[in-house]
Amino acid sequence: HTSQPTVGVFSLLLRKRSLLEEMSLVGEEMWRNGPRPGGLYPMAAPVAQTAADPVTHTSQPTVTGTGVLGIQTAEGVIIASDMLGSYGSLAKLRSVSRLTSVGNNTVVGGGGDLADLHYIHRWLEELKLENDYHDDDVPLDAEGIHCILTRVMYNRRSKFEPLWNSLLVGGFHEGKSFLGYVDKLGVAYKDPLIATGYGSHIALPLMRSAMEANPTMTLEQARVLIEKCMCVMFYRDARAYNRYQIATVTAEGVTISEPKEAATNWEIAHSVRGYE
Repeated sequence: HTSQPTVGVFSLLLRKRSLLEEMSLVGEEMWRNGPRPGGLYPMAAPVAQTAADPVTHTSQPTVTGTGVLGIQTAEGVIIASDMLGSYGSLAKLRSVSRLTSVGNNTVVGGGGDLADLHYIHRWLEELKLENDYHDDDVPLDAEGIHCILTRVMYNRRSKFEPLWNSLLVGGFHEGKSFLGYVDKLGVAYKDPLIATGYGSHIALPLMRSAMEANPTMTLEQARVLIEKCMCVMFYRDARAYNRYQIATVTAEGVTISEPKEAATNWEIAHSVRGYE
């Protein structure tokens, strides 16, 4: 009577043992190239890059910003950009400032790769500190910074490691305003009206029409115009965003506004035809 339960328990133990052995074999296969639970993993020493390995650089931007707009008047310069960082078609970052002040009389705004733009911003800060260390009463002005950036961008392009940005440099020095452009190839020019990216197709015609109708445009009129252009950019540019900043450079100094939002009206969307 008592032998049958003993045999049953013994068979259960044998079965359990065989299952554990099978699980052990599966576990060995599962954790072959990695750490076992609760164990330590010996990290391999890093492999040094040899001379035969190819040198690789950024071949295309990753997280990007769209166009930047700039207007130059006799009173000063206004530069505007939205605050969106796009990862492809994904609106990934929605509060990224793409405007930075350099000293008390210059603003630099940029579109393109945001990582490269932040690198340029940090480099400009170091340039400003180095100039301050000399203490020679020779400030960095917008025209000088624009000239330096043309050399930096062309140098990086010549090394096949370009900074993937289009930059606007605006400033006011010794009673004169300045607005210049430089891109990743080192192409540079000065103009009273500049737009980068898709803005050169959408906003620049609007700004030129307004400037032709009012050649002596005041700074306040330029602000109204650039806000209108930022609204149109939001309507028409798929990578634009209705959250933007405006930088103003005058004889009094640099002012970068808090984030703004344009008043939009999408009731006109039904009248758009030809894009179906």
